[in-house]
Amino acid sequence: MTASELISFDIPPLKLSDSGEKTLEWMEEFKVKDLPVIHDRKYVGIIEESDVLDRNNLEDKISTYNLNFRKPFIYQHQHLFEAISQLVENDVDVLPVLNSDDEFLGLITIKAIIEFFAQTVSIDNAGSIITLELNIKDYSLAEIAKIVESDDAKILASFITSHKESTKMEVTLKINKTDITRILHTFDRFSYTVTASYNESEYHEDLKNRYDEFMRFLNP
Repeated sequence: MTASELISFDIPPLKLSDSGEKTLEWMEEFKVKDLPVIHDRKYVGIIEESDVLDRNNLEDKISTYNLNFRKPFIYQHQHLFEAISQLVENDVDVLPVLNSDDEFLGLITIKAIIEFFAQTVSIDNAGSIITLELNIKDYSLAEIAKIVESDDAKILASFITSHKESTKMEVTLKINKTDITRILHTFDRFSYTVTASYNESEYHEDLKNRYDEFMRFLNP
């Protein structure tokens, strides 16, 4: 998944000729605290809400601001994980995407990333969740998949949680079956530690409802 595949055009960029008042209005409208500024299609940088609030006159144009614009961005060919890293590292709500000529193409939003991962973990598909704990050196997704598929099930999604100070890791699996009793027994037979499992349809509905509520919060 590259940055170009997650570009959102819902939030327009500001221009140097725009005023502080317009900046605050757009921030309120789009529920963000940062917005990109462009000039002749070139990316100038990010303007923050505090940059505008510090001004005495909101009618001043952005071009009159004496700012050292922060300039977080990602090129369109870079991977999604690099976009997430830039969003976190720079503590911004939106991340500009540029082409090879450093021209502004659009934005990646936190909402778009959440929607992508929701699809990745198959939140709309009924099934079960299993969490395993194992030593990092013992991890083999092929072996785990073989155990799951031995009961005519499939892994819809998986992700890993690990900590620098530990030699252990957690593997969370989304499986396309609601009755996972035999799969759990097989994991136990192969000496895997199952730390959590959920196979009730109510759990799926609760997870889906929580996701829907969160998306409504991001996009009121």
